Amino acid sequence: MDMDIIDTHAHLDMPEFDSDRDAVIKRAFDGGVNIINTIGINIESCRRAIELAEKYQGIVSSVGFHPQESDNIKEEDVHILRKFAQHPRVVAMGEMGLDYYRHRSSRENQLKVLKWQLELAIEIGKPIIIHCREAQEDMLNLVRKWIGNTHISHNGARGVLHCFNGDLEIANIYIDMGFYVALGAYIGYPSSANLRNTVKNIPFERLVIETDCPFLPPQQYRGQRNEPYYSMITLGVLAEVKRVPQEEMARLTTLNARNLFNLPVK
Repeated sequence: MDMDIIDTHAHLDMPEFDSDRDAVIKRAFDGGVNIINTIGINIESCRRAIELAEKYQGIVSSVGFHPQESDNIKEEDVHILRKFAQHPRVVAMGEMGLDYYRHRSSRENQLKVLKWQLELAIEIGKPIIIHCREAQEDMLNLVRKWIGNTHISHNGARGVLHCFNGDLEIANIYIDMGFYVALGAYIGYPSSANLRNTVKNIPFERLVIETDCPFLPPQQYRGQRNEPYYSMITLGVLAEVKRVPQEEMARLTTLNARNLFNLPVK
């Protein structure tokens, strides 16, 4: 089955791939994944993500500070991030956001680091990748203020909600502000029945797929490492939920991803 698939969110620099990274990437490309967006979460991770994007034509990168890294981020790190964000292989800033589920960084530092990145995103003019877990109110307040200080890009995309698991009201709020909604293999988990009902009502033109590998593998691989090759499985689940052929779901989500990250159309 010849399809053009984009994995909009992977972490290929992580140690889980150290033993067979090249093989993982080749397997994805051979399996129909034509572009992988690999995401940096701290200074060293961003550097490795860019190196991968320089090495492989089918890999692009995004750079940012994950909220769980916030306690270790200093203001001078933002100057390094600025240089990374201007690299021609960098298509977005992030992932950035708030995570009140795990307490690996204080809320105070998470908010501070997120504000730094939102200010930088205005300067750089690239879309943002939002991580939000159990912090919806604070996240929405900050994004609304940010939107008041920025302008929407030529293609109507301000960014994407990574690993979305909220309700339709939240999805529509972000969609109305110019965001896309990213979904991974977790939509096929037995516990995601309510989310699948929500996904039925999210507009086709605002959906993209992601793996978040090495995390969140498909149901049949739970407990194992996730990888970009499994994008096909997520695509199949999403096509079933939206009641369209898998080929059409691939075409739509890939077109959306190209629009979101300002990638050339094949």
